[in-house]
Amino acid sequence: MSQESTVPGELGDAALDPVEVPEPGAVTIVVPTFNESANIRRLLHRITESVPARLPCDVVFVDDSTDDTPEVIRAAAQDCPFPVTLLHREEAAGGLGGAVVEGIRAASSDWIVVMDGDCQHPPSLVPELVATGERTGAGLVVASRYLEGGSRAGLAGGYRVAVSHGATWLAKSLFPRRLRGISDPMSGFFAVRRSAVTADVLKPLGYKILLELAVRSRPRTVAEVPFVFEDRFAGESKSTAREGLRFLRHLAGLRTGSPLARMAVFGLIGLTGFVPNLAALWALTEAGLHYLPAELVANQFGVAWNFLLLETLLFRERRRHRHWADRTARFALLANADLVLRLPLIALLVGRFGVAALPATGLALVITFVLRFVGTEALVYLPRSSPKTPESRTAGSTA
Repeated sequence: MSQESTVPGELGDAALDPVEVPEPGAVTIVVPTFNESANIRRLLHRITESVPARLPCDVVFVDDSTDDTPEVIRAAAQDCPFPVTLLHREEAAGGLGGAVVEGIRAASSDWIVVMDGDCQHPPSLVPELVATGERTGAGLVVASRYLEGGSRAGLAGGYRVAVSHGATWLAKSLFPRRLRGISDPMSGFFAVRRSAVTADVLKPLGYKILLELAVRSRPRTVAEVPFVFEDRFAGESKSTAREGLRFLRHLAGLRTGSPLARMAVFGLIGLTGFVPNLAALWALTEAGLHYLPAELVANQFGVAWNFLLLETLLFRERRRHRHWADRTARFALLANADLVLRLPLIALLVGRFGVAALPATGLALVITFVLRFVGTEALVYLPRSSPKTPESRTAGSTA
């Protein structure tokens, strides 16, 4: 639930001169904020100095704060020569990235510039981002710290520098095609044409919204301009270990977007399940249990391990479709049905088709693996299909 308030400022000395506007009409600056009250007045002052004289603009704050940031925004907006909109979210769905998506939905200008509220992104670069997009015909223009003339000076300490480099390398390694031409996919400062992005396809998790946008809805043409990442004016960085874990989960979710990628990860997770399975089998047989019932019990340890990893890494976004108890029961049934199916299938391949035991076992493993993957997606994690009412069937046939 969000609360919206718009506070248009009065035109003063920085009144807009249409002759000075380099290209199309206007730009909406989207600023996601979380407890940035000490930075708001300085940020709006710098935007006033840098942007309206060259490019008509409005600013949309999407705020998830628990402090007085909304009140500070409302008060500071009174002195601005451009409209300032505040969207305060009661629930911070999707984190900072979710805030940006809501800001994109609220934007009405041809261009949208996304920037942080901590004054580390220089507003003076906003007109250049838009002008570069118009000059090159790009749908996305990224402000990069890694181009010649750019700098990451505002990253405090060697640890944050190493984390930034590592995250950039990992993202570009996982998405070499989607991130081609983007030297700084971790940048939070970029301009995008409103016509080039569909907010509904974005599923942000955490604060790396540019990565989400480039992978799911990348415009055909991308440009970059260098920028100097400045020191934070006030407050503390929101980059924490928790955000790092969300970033890794986000990468996993993006990388497993295609069925083949999901199947590969499903298989890797299945392989890891042998570890708890074998460990439990060893412990049970050492305790004196016969190997057959021990194998049945040990298999459940592997099933539970696989289920937890699938829930956390592969199907996290789909867990809402069914209750956890329903998902657990369905997955356990499918996983144990694999054992029941595999032995008769091996016997059929050997006895009926004359396949040797070893290749028959391998073929049975492949067949049951594919069936288990398809069954898990279809029966455990896909949304329930709602039965059509007579009215909906009539409407559908009429359309």
